[in-house]
Amino acid sequence: MENDMPDLLFQQFSRLVYEQCGINLHDGKKALLQSRLNKRMRLTGIGSYEQYFKLINSGANSGEFVHFLDSISTNLTYFFRESQHFDFLDKVALPELTAKKRKDGDSRIRIWSAGCSTGEEPYSLAMCVLAHLPNLAGWDFRILATDISTRVLETASRGIYSEEKVKKVPPALRQGYFQKISGANGKPDFQITPQLKRIITFHRLNLKEPYPFKGVFDFIFCRNVMIYFDKKTQEELVNRMASFLSPGGYFCVGHSESLTGLAHKLSYVQPAIYRN
Repeated sequence: MENDMPDLLFQQFSRLVYEQCGINLHDGKKALLQSRLNKRMRLTGIGSYEQYFKLINSGANSGEFVHFLDSISTNLTYFFRESQHFDFLDKVALPELTAKKRKDGDSRIRIWSAGCSTGEEPYSLAMCVLAHLPNLAGWDFRILATDISTRVLETASRGIYSEEKVKKVPPALRQGYFQKISGANGKPDFQITPQLKRIITFHRLNLKEPYPFKGVFDFIFCRNVMIYFDKKTQEELVNRMASFLSPGGYFCVGHSESLTGLAHKLSYVQPAIYRN
């Protein structure tokens, strides 16, 4: 296995990733890229970075390119991460939304979790919203959860989490929406209930490619995703995603992110929350 990647080849990898999905692999990411590529090269039996680049750049093996993107994406997440968003939903946005929809005779609620990782965010959103829908049968409530990584989507679709992972879930929600099952290591795991799973559709989506939907969303969560893109790509994506936001709908980014300096039509509500 090669020890060091030539700078020119790193730039070629970076350009390919940027062109295909908008992720900005700057110079500080070279060691990370090498580490992740070494794992893929061991699995595929490819002996050099140059050979691997030729393979994924040729277009002959699109499946391996998906594995490549999986390997370079970082997926840190947990249930009810950045709780300020869920407090805002619970106390402000959802009471306002459900009251307006009841008044208008509109039962449709749609949420998009863009960059859903291993599923903790969309499942947290589902639990949060269901607390405001005592008569679920009277509502048409769905969540679309997308990510570029097939690996994390498999975990999300299974909906099985370790005891450590569900510690941050309030006990009442853990009891209502998780079933304790036997884990492989002798410790208990927790499986999302069918009621919660039915609400969510998991789908692989590269945010730079065409979106496979036409309807609008009441909430779009795109948190801790923008940090991977440069300003130009951020601006393009924010405006494109915002075009799928319903009038008065909310757009949430991560607390380490901001739309400051980007040209867009969304209104600032509070840190990391914007409105159409």
